[in-house]
Amino acid sequence: MSEPAVSAVALEARLREAFAPSLLEVRDDSHLHAGHAGAREGRHFGVRIVSERFDGLSRIARHRLVHDALGAWMQRGIHALALTALSPAEAASH
Repeated sequence: MSEPAVSAVALEARLREAFAPSLLEVRDDSHLHAGHAGAREGRHFGVRIVSERFDGLSRIARHRLVHDALGAWMQRGIHALALTALSPAEAASH
């Protein structure tokens, strides 16, 4: 039995639980990739997240935290994740 497709709502809930973000935007961009070979392997999402958990961390460390929080979805369910992860200070300066 296959797992249900990852939804933007489920992705948002998991990120809110893991990071208590002050800002979280989740876009399901899957429709933009219809017909693309990877579209069969999972959904395409865009995420902008602002959290104090990212203070002092490199971009790679932030991405690893997010990927870890999403767990198995990164292996099955999410084909592409366009991620912007900022600390509150960085978000204020943008």
